Amino acid sequence: MTSPAFRTARPADVPALVDLIESAYRGDRARAGWTHEADLLDGQRTDPEMVTAAVTAPAGVVLVAERDGGLVACCQVERRDDHAYFGMFAVDPGHQGGGLGRELLAEAERYARETWHAGELRMTVIVQREDLIAWYERRGYARTGERSPFPYGDERFGLPRRTDLAFETLCKKLG
Repeated sequence: MTSPAFRTARPADVPALVDLIESAYRGDRARAGWTHEADLLDGQRTDPEMVTAAVTAPAGVVLVAERDGGLVACCQVERRDDHAYFGMFAVDPGHQGGGLGRELLAEAERYARETWHAGELRMTVIVQREDLIAWYERRGYARTGERSPFPYGDERFGLPRRTDLAFETLCKKLG
């Protein structure tokens, strides 16, 4: 398989990005991969307005991975006061398990370190996603114990199938 090419997303990428993110997290298409939230949440994962805001944010970028002319992965990297934040991470289910996610995560770390001189990268992960948290831990991220509530009642983030969802912050020093 060819190596991915990384670049910064453009507004014209928004429809493809929304489709990519939805395919990685929600519904039957997502079940082809291992990163889905289909057992935890129904409804949408994102929408064009949210993705447009991320793509055009002055304090951040959306990085995309292209392979054979198509978008196969993306993530958002946002500059914050004393760190960088990583989110909106999605890998096309048909490309999961082959190292693409690991490569894009490393690219996001490099970008935050070299572009903003960020000393650490933080993210939030649904605490019930133990397999995903373990994947991040194998890449040097540590659980902080800091938890935040799931935005129940805001359908822009999905329709919860459980009442106990919460996020935990993970952190990695970028040294």
